[in-house]
Amino acid sequence: MEKNSILKLTDVTKRFGGLLAVDALNIDVKEHSIHSLIGPNGAGKTTTVNLITGVLPVTSGTVEFMGQNVTGKKTYEIARLGIGRTFQNIKVFQTMTLLENIMVGGNQLTKMGLVRTILDFKGAAGEEKMLREKAESLLDKLGMYHLRNEYMKNLPYGRQKISEIARAMMTDPKLILLDEPAAGLNPSERAELVKVIQQSFEEGFTFFLIEHNMDVVMNLSDDITVLSFGKKIAAGTPAQIRDNDEVITAYLGSAFVKNKEQEGAE
Repeated sequence: MEKNSILKLTDVTKRFGGLLAVDALNIDVKEHSIHSLIGPNGAGKTTTVNLITGVLPVTSGTVEFMGQNVTGKKTYEIARLGIGRTFQNIKVFQTMTLLENIMVGGNQLTKMGLVRTILDFKGAAGEEKMLREKAESLLDKLGMYHLRNEYMKNLPYGRQKISEIARAMMTDPKLILLDEPAAGLNPSERAELVKVIQQSFEEGFTFFLIEHNMDVVMNLSDDITVLSFGKKIAAGTPAQIRDNDEVITAYLGSAFVKNKEQEGAE
């Protein structure tokens, strides 16, 4: 059965002066899938995510989310529609606890402003309780509940990375954009990350993933889009991408394919 589109980019182009960063890009992310965007450094991957989330304005083309044209909308407006994200460079509050960091992600769920918080202590306490319980539930599902009171600065880098995913989940987004979540992780941390993403997918989340670690991409993805110099050069299943000569030449390299063939022969 054909899945509906949740995110659709049609001829999306981004120019920075004379530099063409993204060139008439078409991507169709299906609901309840894991769609990866890969390519060499400088291919335009993070720029694409910034165009989707309204951080950067689109030069031309359209971005649709759940059938709605979101081109030109502000970042907070797009987030409220149901798109969460993590960042290439980790963005956590190092002097706050893990639990507090996760709770911050639920800010959109609260209605109490500064004045109401001062005047309505009971209401503010109720909202804080709601955020705390939701954050604790997420940490429990991700196997990090026992670390909830640890300061972020004391946690391993891999745990900090996973905490960003948990924070993005606080508003139950329809789509989560992950910008190189495995960057800087060792093999065991990458394996834990894959487990977390796969578990979250099975619970109903949809992911759009930018990643350089091909073991992560190939183990998780339903669909893969490949960029090179801002232009899409291939799209398909992991098997199709692995065997695509243009992708091998531009990005994967023959060593990647050879390693996979050796693994298959063992």
